[in-house]
Amino acid sequence: MYQRILVATDGSALSRKAVSSAIALAQLSGAQLVALHVVPRYPASYFEGGISIPASAVAKTEKKWAEAGQAVVEAVKAAAERKGITASAVTSNSDLIAESIIAVARKHKCDLIVMASHGRRGLKRLLLGSETTHVLTHSHVRVLVLR
Repeated sequence: MYQRILVATDGSALSRKAVSSAIALAQLSGAQLVALHVVPRYPASYFEGGISIPASAVAKTEKKWAEAGQAVVEAVKAAAERKGITASAVTSNSDLIAESIIAVARKHKCDLIVMASHGRRGLKRLLLGSETTHVLTHSHVRVLVLR
């Protein structure tokens, strides 16, 4: 059925449901699992003359976020391995979350992407965007969306 499943997670309760489903599907199909967490870059000031943040503080924050993201995917990897599934833990540093998910799926030759959707509608969706929608519309790999 599937050879390699990518599960995108941010560590939230909703994405933990997607992780559980991805692990169960990998177990049923004998697939390998790739756990991915995309670590955003520290935001630059959006206003001219805004408060300048020292580069060392930015680096410290980004390092903290990267370590937290690595911990998330390592936990997914450990959970999968306890079920007898071969798994890998991957982080990607980017502000383009959907593009990173698609790129990692391509790089690791995944044939399914599993991810959660918050199910935002209306103004919230317009303002916050939808990484899931972007993955659905731009990926050449099957996508399983869970809510």
